[in-house]
Parts: sequence; structure tokens; C-alpha cells
Amino acid sequence: MTRLLVTGLMLMWFMVGPWVSHIQAAADREKLLTEPGVYGTFTVFAFNEEWAKQDPATRIVRLTSLKGVVEQHREHVVIDLYLLRGLSDQADLLFRIHAKELRETQEFLLDLKSSQFGKHLKMVGVMHGLTKKPNYVPGFPAQMKDDLNTISEPGQKPYAIVIPIRKSAEWWGLDQEKRAAMMQEHTAATLPYVKTVKRKLYHSSGLDDLDFIAYFETSKLEDFHSLVLSLEKVQEFRYTRRFGHPTILGTMKSLDEVVELLAQ
Repeated sequence: MTRLLVTGLMLMWFMVGPWVSHIQAAADREKLLTEPGVYGTFTVFAFNEEWAKQDPATRIVRLTSLKGVVEQHREHVVIDLYLLRGLSDQADLLFRIHAKELRETQEFLLDLKSSQFGKHLKMVGVMHGLTKKPNYVPGFPAQMKDDLNTISEPGQKPYAIVIPIRKSAEWWGLDQEKRAAMMQEHTAATLPYVKTVKRKLYHSSGLDDLDFIAYFETSKLEDFHSLVLSLEKVQEFRYTRRFGHPTILGTMKSLDEVVELLAQ
């Protein structure tokens, strides 16, 4: 009976969802995910104890409010969801939010927290960063630049990993030439994994108690594991004071997939 109820409510959801999505134009996802000067926020949530007590019908109603908040802000922010439940002992959901103005991310999170769904969420952590043009790549050899532009293997990359990074004061005290040489060695260590592990870097100095947020997508966690082991061996890593703590691992999900999973 419960499964029939959820199925019926989900059908209502999918009938209403496409109609709602035409209310306003969406932000340019490609532009916000590739251009420099875009703010990236990673917000981790856990459900409170009341969520587990909700029956499926009530959960669907709460989850519908999540859909509404996302639609309300989709003109200004790009929102990606990740399921952490089952892979994390501290959190259930991760929101990755991109916006041209950080206040637009703030407005979304405020509306999310005040929604019927958001009242069941406890914020576990939040990190802010900014995308920038590469600092060192312009000085790399031409072949290395070409290798960095290698197209990723086709197909879905279901796993996402987020790693906060803080460098030592000694690192920032090095001259540009020394740092560039070490970053070339760092980059060379990543090249065997360019096809299977997608990377994106966010600069956090001044925005958070971090220097960088490293974001990865992959379908082969064993390659990501090998990538990290390779990076730990290069000289640049000696200047790293924080790598992870926490390391966030989850699976990428569409909004509809999250709703279906959490409605059970």
C-alpha cells in the first residue's frame, strides 16, 4: 500500500515538474560551470530526527517544496545535488551551487532552510570558493597543455569527491618560478587520469578558512585513489597543511532521483 501511495504521488510530481520548469528561464549552466569569476558553494546537510518519522505522503509534500525553491532560484544559480547517505556517517545531502554573485547563493540557502523540506535539514558544513583563470598552465610546455585538454571518457561519472585544501605559509612565501615548477610536476602526476577523473578547482583564500576546494567526478574510484597517491608523492604536497578533513564522497543525482529516493 505504501509503495502504491508513493508511486501515485511520484506520478503527480512528474506531471507537475515539467510545467513548473517553464515558469522562468534557467541560468546558463555551461557558462557558470566553465567561466572564471563564478562563486562555488558546497553545502552539506543531514536530516534531523523528525524526517524519519514522516510518512511517505508527507515526505512527498516536503520534497515538493524543495522543487519549488530550486525553481524559484534557477534563473540566477545552478544547483547540483549529491546523495551522501550510505557513504557518509555524518551527512545525507550535498548541494553544489554556482552563482555570479554570492548573495544569490545566500538567498537560495535562506529560502531552502525556511521551506517545509529545509526545516528537516541540519547544516553540517559549508565551503565557499571562486573560479579563476589558471595561474600556472600558461607557462606549461605545449604538449602538457594539449594533454590537459584530453576529452574525458564518455558516459556518466556517478561519483563526486570534494576535498578542502590549505597550503602552508612557506608555500605562499616561495617565488612564482619555484611554485610554477612544482605545479608542473603536480600536473604531470595527474595526466594518466585525465580521461577518467574530471577536476575543477575553486580558490577560497579570503572567502573561507581554506585556500582551495578541489572537486572531482569519476566513474572509477580506483583511478581517483591512484591519483591521490600520485599527488602525495610530488614536492608540492609537502607544503600542504590540510587535505580533506572532511573528504566528501557522494553520488551525483538529479533532483527527481533525489526525490524518489528520499520519498521511500
